Amino acid sequence: MASIDEFESRLQSLLEVHLLKHLPGYKVEDGIAQQLTAAMHANLKEENGTTQAPNIYVIVRNPSSLARWHAKPRLLKELANALYTAGKEAGFQFSTKPAVTTSEDPALPVKDLSISASFSTESVGETIGMNSETKSGPVAGEIPSNAFLIINGKQVVSLNRSVINIGRRLDNHVVIDDPRVSRAHAQLRIVKERYVLFDLNSNGGTFVNGERTVQSVLYPGDVISLAGVTLIFGQDLPSGPITKEGETEPGSTITGKQPAALLEKEEDNDK
Repeated sequence: MASIDEFESRLQSLLEVHLLKHLPGYKVEDGIAQQLTAAMHANLKEENGTTQAPNIYVIVRNPSSLARWHAKPRLLKELANALYTAGKEAGFQFSTKPAVTTSEDPALPVKDLSISASFSTESVGETIGMNSETKSGPVAGEIPSNAFLIINGKQVVSLNRSVINIGRRLDNHVVIDDPRVSRAHAQLRIVKERYVLFDLNSNGGTFVNGERTVQSVLYPGDVISLAGVTLIFGQDLPSGPITKEGETEPGSTITGKQPAALLEKEEDNDK
């Protein structure tokens, strides 16, 4: 197995090749390869005789430093591709292809960044779009158990409604107090016992695993971006530093001051 220094050197060279091919003239900032390498290696785990590498990477920066990243959405995809190639060459296994996304922290100095790495809650296939059978309208089913969203890597929102509206307006079920998010930005609906994400003609767009979408079936570990605000969809509440506590009615605001929020279960007569 390659040393950490060898892995970092290989990842740096892969990044240069990927960016030269897809983003000519664009150079990734110094330290990105080093921190991605450190985040991956700090979270490797042995399982059934193989070394499992994390597949979710969140780059946290000051908002003013992320403008150039948002202008080049291809950059995050190429970071993920380079991580995947370097990891496979090193003999690591991934439950799904890595996804790289960004999150904002106004408290970070402009030149600083931090990168966290984690595993999706289970092995899943790639996120797929809706098929023609469901485009005519939602087909309701049983609400998935223990489904949740992680917002900006900090807040956990438990999902236990068949329809969940997300946006900046106060009458949404999940209110995200961020100017980039539209008043009515997106909606989650139960379709055949899975949550499906719908963009509601938002201004900033809705993305799943780096790809812009109008509607997508969600699988655990999928990384959602609402105009740059990061959400991760999962099925089993995570342990560790992320906690859940308290309850909130529809219309409660999700901000950095709240470590978690729960959606109240809908009453029988609302179904």
